[in-house]
Amino acid sequence: MMTQDEWINVKQEMRGAVGESKFTNWIEPLVFETLRDGVLTCSVPTLFIGNYVNQNYADQIVYLLARAGQEVERLSFVVRNDETAGPQQQKQQPAAPAAAGARRGVAESARLEERYTFDTFVVGKPNALAHAAARRVAEGGPVAYNPLFLYGGNGLGKTHLMHAIAHDMRQNRPELDVLYLSADQFMYRFVTALRERKMMDFKHFFRSVDVLMVDDVQFIAGKDSTQEEFFHTFNALADAGKQIVISADCAPGEIRDLENRISSRLASGLVVDLHPTDYELRLGILQSKVEQYRSQHPELVVADGVLEFLAHRISNNVRVLEGSLTRLFAFASLVGKEINLELTQDCLADILRASDRKITIDEIQRKVSEHYNIRLSDLIGPRRMRSYARPRQIAMWLSKQLTNRSLPEIGKRFGGRDHTTIMHGVRKIDELRQTDSAISEDLEMLRRTLEQ
Repeated sequence: MMTQDEWINVKQEMRGAVGESKFTNWIEPLVFETLRDGVLTCSVPTLFIGNYVNQNYADQIVYLLARAGQEVERLSFVVRNDETAGPQQQKQQPAAPAAAGARRGVAESARLEERYTFDTFVVGKPNALAHAAARRVAEGGPVAYNPLFLYGGNGLGKTHLMHAIAHDMRQNRPELDVLYLSADQFMYRFVTALRERKMMDFKHFFRSVDVLMVDDVQFIAGKDSTQEEFFHTFNALADAGKQIVISADCAPGEIRDLENRISSRLASGLVVDLHPTDYELRLGILQSKVEQYRSQHPELVVADGVLEFLAHRISNNVRVLEGSLTRLFAFASLVGKEINLELTQDCLADILRASDRKITIDEIQRKVSEHYNIRLSDLIGPRRMRSYARPRQIAMWLSKQLTNRSLPEIGKRFGGRDHTTIMHGVRKIDELRQTDSAISEDLEMLRRTLEQ
């Protein structure tokens, strides 16, 4: 007669043989019931798990049982109701969920970056809505919107927020089965399941989670079979009230070669655009990174103007911005110098060249004239009426921020004005954008239009 302790020992040997992931999904849910006439009977949460174990692990389990002195010829499985399981079964498997069979947590997910948490995410106007929505999802509870769809260009924080949600749930909602992966990884697992004829395993794996998070979903576009399976997986989870979080580089309707039925489902929840970073947000990100580094290296010295210089010059990608600062930290540590503008320009010469804006003063003047519906000749001419003077100062400010031209050079392009006039105009707009929301919104819209 076999005891529960002997069965537990066999299961532990299986853990070492098949690995932690497969053990958690397939072996741990098995609860020993009886051994009669050479048939070992185990109860399982679902018949699917019993069939899978019978096909893939039965011979191995029978071998280990024989080595332990038990005469077993085959395995048999019965489906149990965990809520009504007897004390013996509950003691053997107290936490096995009936639907999924085992808790995967984020262990089966793509690797999460430890630094991508809500605490390290710098919030500004361009990403405030996305941050708030991600926080709401991370809190769990009833699904308020499904899916949450985050989109924006490279380096704007989509992946950071996805990882932050997964980290938060792992810490505060460990009972939830959270799966995070990229669209490429979803496609790889799908193709592997097709090749190995294990589509039932694939379907069970993805449809038993509580939260599914897929990054860069645009990469499944044009891949018909993968789209088909993604669509059915999405529907199954949504119909079951499970939370779905998706990211992409553009809005659902703008993803080329994505089936209409998928784009419409993706757009059925909350769609949030992470806007390009503005100067204030980039400066805040740099200041936060400096503070983090100083907590470990208090000797670090960053001269005035360096962070402002970087926030102006590297505007299109936060990853490049952060990577530039990391390189500066390493270089300054090696040479034993403070980080000043000269060292910054020497150390980051290649990045600064690559980040040089291609925007011209002519383009800025043309866009500002169109925006305010005035003639270009009036924008750069001598007339001082407010309806011309304010757009002119805005064009001066944009020329200072978005080009590498000096103040005298900018002055020449604005009707031969002195550099002090340009400086005054720039300072005036700097003041107004802090107090005048209309000016601030115009500047942001013009900047985004020019940087596209």
